[in-house]
Amino acid sequence: MDTRLTAEQDEIRRTLRELLHKRCGPEERRTALDTPAGHDPALWTALAEQLGLPGLALPEAHGGIGCSATELALACEETGRALAPTPLLATSVLAAPLILALGTEDQRTALLPRLASGALTATLAVPGTALAAVLTLTGGNDGQWAGGGRSGGVQATAAGDGWRLYGEVTQVLDGHSAGLLLVAAHAGGFARSRVRLFLVAGDAAGLTRTRQTALDATRPLGRVQLRDVEARLLGADDSDALAALSALGDTVAAVLAAEAVGAAGRALERTVEYVKQREQFGRLIGSFQAVKHRLADVYVQVQAARSAAYYAAWAAAGHQERAGGIALAQALEALRTAAAEGIQLHGGIGFTWEHEAHLYFKRAAGDELLFGPAHRLRARAADTARLFEERSRTDREVAV
Repeated sequence: MDTRLTAEQDEIRRTLRELLHKRCGPEERRTALDTPAGHDPALWTALAEQLGLPGLALPEAHGGIGCSATELALACEETGRALAPTPLLATSVLAAPLILALGTEDQRTALLPRLASGALTATLAVPGTALAAVLTLTGGNDGQWAGGGRSGGVQATAAGDGWRLYGEVTQVLDGHSAGLLLVAAHAGGFARSRVRLFLVAGDAAGLTRTRQTALDATRPLGRVQLRDVEARLLGADDSDALAALSALGDTVAAVLAAEAVGAAGRALERTVEYVKQREQFGRLIGSFQAVKHRLADVYVQVQAARSAAYYAAWAAAGHQERAGGIALAQALEALRTAAAEGIQLHGGIGFTWEHEAHLYFKRAAGDELLFGPAHRLRARAADTARLFEERSRTDREVAV
């Protein structure tokens, strides 16, 4: 593995950072969060037209740039650094890869170029707080989160040549504003229940969407209610939605890890800048040894998390191994630590709504709620690697 970034990767990071610095400052971010959509459409258009960001990891044949998960992770590191509220995670990390993997040729041709150009946004809608389980980040994906043929979740019923959906989904990333919904639902009744993914237009009849109050306002969430809504099956009748969702999980985790590292790095930078200015007892607080030690510990943790995130993105791009979950656990812990230290070392102002320090802490807490706490991410990674099975076998051999 070559850890050096290519000239193209460096250019992606530099250009994106400059654009976000100009278009996504504190005032612009607060204004965007107060809009009904929760993000700035003008910023999204700029990211699409100037950088091609929505189609960064999509093939050129479908209107994308043709980069890998590594470049997408580097881009998300910059959006995480700015806490930029955009539909990038929902559209390009969750929805677009599923359409690419499962969609028919007609569906890919009709949808992917629009997603790559930024003209259409999309999201993945799964019941309740099941996103971590759906992506196999915190457990196995057996489909029970979709209702398992029983009551709850979203029900799909065949109607002529199409399908009708009925149910409710909460805490959907950009669910209130996305132009296209990928809804996970089960069909086939109790005995032959099967989870499938369905395409639902954002303006479909019978579809009701509302924005929910979220802990992390920079990640807008929506409630989706479906009342006999017309839908199209994503892919062919024999498409395996559960396998595609499980396969996607590692890439999503690697990208999220890079995003969390970007936020953690910026939180640390802001704190270092502040302790060089704030005086206490006639001295800059940054000159106190205890403060230096605390920030040094945070720096080491952030750098270790960055290395893990880069490795996970490289592994996901080359399908070498599943390292995303463990990298995400390390990155979320680094972000939580950097944000907590930042709030405390900023003093009283760090606790105020007007200051930005609390946004980084809420990003860490919000991501843990959506994608799983660190201890569950690590437990899943250990189970996948059969770490404890190997240890138990070794202990038995030693005992014999």
